[in-house]
This record gives sequence, structure tokens and C-alpha cells, in this order.
Amino acid sequence: MSDLIKIAILVLAFTFGKASNSFAQKAATTKYKCMIQMTNYMGEGAYVVISLMDPKGAYEKTLYVMGPDKKWYNTLKEWHKFRSKKPVNISAITGASVTGGDRGVNTIEIENSKINSGYKLRFESAVEDKAYHAKDVEIPLTTESLSAKSDGSGYIRYVRFSPN
Repeated sequence: MSDLIKIAILVLAFTFGKASNSFAQKAATTKYKCMIQMTNYMGEGAYVVISLMDPKGAYEKTLYVMGPDKKWYNTLKEWHKFRSKKPVNISAITGASVTGGDRGVNTIEIENSKINSGYKLRFESAVEDKAYHAKDVEIPLTTESLSAKSDGSGYIRYVRFSPN
């Protein structure tokens, strides 16, 4: 067999291997619709960030940010500290803020390996000139909690998920 054919076969095998690996990684996640119902507070729209927390309680990943203006991200104090240390482009996971009494629906993607493995979802919320809630809602990342309603303790009345 000529060297040119051997090289072509290796290139094809490498390309196919990367494509199937990429497909396997995509298949290892599930998209969920996340509905956040806000309390009837008075004031500006709330900035809410949804974060994946590891089993030790440390930030692992930002899943969604409700609030488009970067200048207010520092009001989400704990998340902002994490984001400052590990900056990533979040433009694809950013949407509008949500006001009192309204609800916001967005889609988040969760790695299946994180479910039932000690991880949590943390919802932080902040409203201009009002209190900040570092753990407005904190949900154990289990199959049971992803199918249940979770009550908030600040601006969020409750959170509910459904597979997308």
C-alpha cells in the first residue's frame, strides 16, 4: 500500500474518531426548560444567575444569566467573584432580567454525569437598591428535584424544570 493511501486512511480514521467523540459528548447532556416564577416585589428587574455547584459547594459553571447589562453583574456578589477568577464568554447564555410577579423561561443544559452525583444548582438574585440573595434557591441536582417545584427564599417564588 502506498504511503499516500496510508496517510489518507489515518486522516479519515482520526477525523471520524473526533466526530464520534464529539457526538458522544453532546449525547451526555440533557436540555431542560427552567421556569422561574418571581415574587410580587416592587422595584427594578431582578438579575438572576443559575450556577452549577460541585459537591464541595464551589462554583463549577455558569448555566444561565438573567440580566443583560454587564455593569450590574457585580451585584451578584458570590458569582461575580467566581466569574472574575475564571472569566468565560457568557453571551450565549444571557437573557433579559425578570421583574416582580413575572416569570422567566429559559433553557439550560446539564451534563447527565452531574445528576445524582452530589452537585447542586444555585440561583442567586439581586435587585437594584435592594437586598442580594446568594442562595435564593439551591437545589440538589437529582432526578427527583428536577421533576419537583423548588421554593425560593428571596425574589424567586419558585423554580420548576421540564426536559426540553
